[in-house]
Amino acid sequence: MLLFKIIDDNLKEIKEIPFKKERELHKLCEANLERIYGLKYVCSEFSINNFRIDTLAYDQKNKTFIIIEYKKDKNFSVIDQGYAYLSLLLNNKADFILEYNECCRDTLKRKDIDWSQSKVMFVSTSFTAYQRESINFKDLPMELWEVKRFDNKTIFFNQIKPAGVKESINTVSRDNNDIEKVNKEIKVYTEEDHILNVPEYMVDLYRFCPKLRGN
Repeated sequence: MLLFKIIDDNLKEIKEIPFKKERELHKLCEANLERIYGLKYVCSEFSINNFRIDTLAYDQKNKTFIIIEYKKDKNFSVIDQGYAYLSLLLNNKADFILEYNECCRDTLKRKDIDWSQSKVMFVSTSFTAYQRESINFKDLPMELWEVKRFDNKTIFFNQIKPAGVKESINTVSRDNNDIEKVNKEIKVYTEEDHILNVPEYMVDLYRFCPKLRGN
């Protein structure tokens, strides 16, 4: 991707400034969670059962927990790590609720949370072709977010979305007990789910209006 600033009739290249440390990206995102992702910050580096979660956030709209992991190292498996964190969350619900209540000085109960909407977000300056391809399932409870910082004091957040996929993660997870257990409790709603039982005229309006689709 090439970016330029127009100065009269000339173009001056806007150069990327890489994040030197993962912690830089970590702090920037946590300070702007609501602005970037619409999420409520709960805590940083939450440790439980020998795992350490970079950022624990709460989605107030969907009433669910979101786990955010920041990566500079490209040698990691999105699927393995993502499901490990989701399994950790679903098997330790009380600990996550307690952390929320203590950090946010609020009273959240187990029945108040829609655990089926839980997900993991990976945030990195870049992802490999293998990592991008690994999320190409219609119901994967994980997201990849690519972040670029530039020398004109701007920053670019881009969600890498699956492209026209129809296959379910369930078709390839039958031999993995952890994945099967998580998938039984978590439900990822697709576009088809949202327009199910909606009047036809509203579906047509949605399909032909980019703003309604978030484009």
